[in-house]
Amino acid sequence: MIALLQRVSQASVSVDGSVVGQIGPGLLVFLGIEKADSPGELGRLVERVLTYRIFSDAQGKMNLSLLDTGLALLVVSQFTLAADTQTGTRAGFSTAAPPDQAEPLYEAFIQLARSKVPTVATGRFGAHMQVRLENDGPVTFSLRVPPSS
Repeated sequence: MIALLQRVSQASVSVDGSVVGQIGPGLLVFLGIEKADSPGELGRLVERVLTYRIFSDAQGKMNLSLLDTGLALLVVSQFTLAADTQTGTRAGFSTAAPPDQAEPLYEAFIQLARSKVPTVATGRFGAHMQVRLENDGPVTFSLRVPPSS
């Protein structure tokens, strides 16, 4: 399971010209789910995302997490994070989870995050989305939680 984190001043996601999720300052997370992923990884990834020290403290050091700051979270599904890009000039998607496997894990990720964070907005699973963001920093990190054994 892969999470691409971007610290943002603001972010929104639209489907068919209508905004379906938006936040002010906080964290935009693109979530990629692979075939080998299961519910066992959810708790570990949500914990890492919410406690990852990505926000600056009073001294300007990245020592604060989303939970420390109380800022907002926007979660957007992105199967292309699970692409195989090791060779060639075109990505392969054989490692990406199919929609019937990925959607329940995406929804479970959101529900777990909502149990810990006051403001959680989302994109729409499987939709063609337009994401607008103002990356603060820029600050971007990629987190991966390997499948449970």
